[in-house]
Amino acid sequence: MNSNVTIRSLRVRAVNVPLEYPVKTAVGIVATSPLILIDLETSANVTGRAYVFTYTPTALKATGQMVKDLEQILVGQPLAPYELDRLLCARFRLIGTTGLVRMAMAGIDMAAWDALAKLHEVPLVTLLGGTPKKIPAYDSHSMDGIEVGSKRAAEAAERGYQAIKTKIGYQTLDEDLKIVRTLRSIIGDEVQLMVDYNQGLTIPEAIRRGKALEQENIAWIEEPTLQQDYEGHAAIRQALNIPVQMGENWFGPDEMAKAINAGASDFAMPDLMKIGGVTGWLRAAALAEQKGIPLSSHIFQEFSAHLLAVSPTCHWIERMDLAGAITEPTLQFKDGQAIVPDMPGAGLSWRESEIAKYLV
Repeated sequence: MNSNVTIRSLRVRAVNVPLEYPVKTAVGIVATSPLILIDLETSANVTGRAYVFTYTPTALKATGQMVKDLEQILVGQPLAPYELDRLLCARFRLIGTTGLVRMAMAGIDMAAWDALAKLHEVPLVTLLGGTPKKIPAYDSHSMDGIEVGSKRAAEAAERGYQAIKTKIGYQTLDEDLKIVRTLRSIIGDEVQLMVDYNQGLTIPEAIRRGKALEQENIAWIEEPTLQQDYEGHAAIRQALNIPVQMGENWFGPDEMAKAINAGASDFAMPDLMKIGGVTGWLRAAALAEQKGIPLSSHIFQEFSAHLLAVSPTCHWIERMDLAGAITEPTLQFKDGQAIVPDMPGAGLSWRESEIAKYLV
């Protein structure tokens, strides 16, 4: 194996692609999927692929420019993700590696790991020391209301999912309870039901609503209050008999460690982009293992399947296909499980004809 492979260039494209269902939350709506696509080209003519999700189209230009500007630092560097991470962290030490900086770095990290696995002609999970396997998946839904929510819940149950998640935080507690009870009547008692408040409640209101939900067989209550309020989450956790889930907004393993030390959640759900890419995820998985905390993923299902397969406290993979409109469906879901593809890299394959339709 050639140990002198270097980075030759970065190709960066912005797209804004349609979603099958808009992602409706208690604090806003994500109507489309704004993505930055990254192709990391190497001297071995192997290309690593990744994407980052900017949540709003407003952030596409700035994020894409941030990724492209890093090209001048990376060209000629060895294809060695840990070394690249150290290099970029050093370059941004004075302004910090959070926000768009973290997102850009994570996208490059993911693409570098993808290229490295392709160079070795193995799946990413194999490069990381694991084996392709099936990962328990939950179908991730939105604040869909009774009609659409019922339709999606029935479809998920028919496809064999053993868990679904719905977003709540309606204007009243009665509305929250109505949708929860409606979904439960559709999926039955054996399918797990998670709820996500997307940071929409005050601490007293989170406790009030959480107490009411204790009788509804809820698997977890996610981000009930502001994500940075670890002490607040700890207070909610202590007050309720429902497990608390958080983590999608941790910018790096250091923030995860602070949340763990504060006793903020029973479970952990890092976001691959915000936690720091594959390199950041591996550090997060080690933290979860030390504390025995079940680890689930947040979006980025293609890479997350490989990473959960090597995470000692693997819990659930979130099925939310943000890039489905412009990627080949290499990651399969069957009987409520994600099947890690046995192909080189993470399995990302662009549909160029579709990308052309949605370029920004």
